[in-house]
Amino acid sequence: MVSTTITTTGQVTIPQEIREYLNIDAGSKVDFVIDENGTVKLIPLNVPVQSLSGILHRPGMKSGTLTDMETAIQEGSSDWS
Repeated sequence: MVSTTITTTGQVTIPQEIREYLNIDAGSKVDFVIDENGTVKLIPLNVPVQSLSGILHRPGMKSGTLTDMETAIQEGSSDWS
């Protein structure tokens, strides 16, 4: 396990071993995601979106197709008209 310390300004230095594993360096963007178990995950934004598939999955959750997502977007945007 690799540990680090949070500064008084809330900043964290990501240890070199983790930066190398995630293929990130200075200026890289990352997201923080809290999964269904309450675990916080650090997601590098320099990865193909396909590799993120399933990270927010919950048991019993139905997968949506691209058509389902486009329909939901269109229905949601019509609420703002």
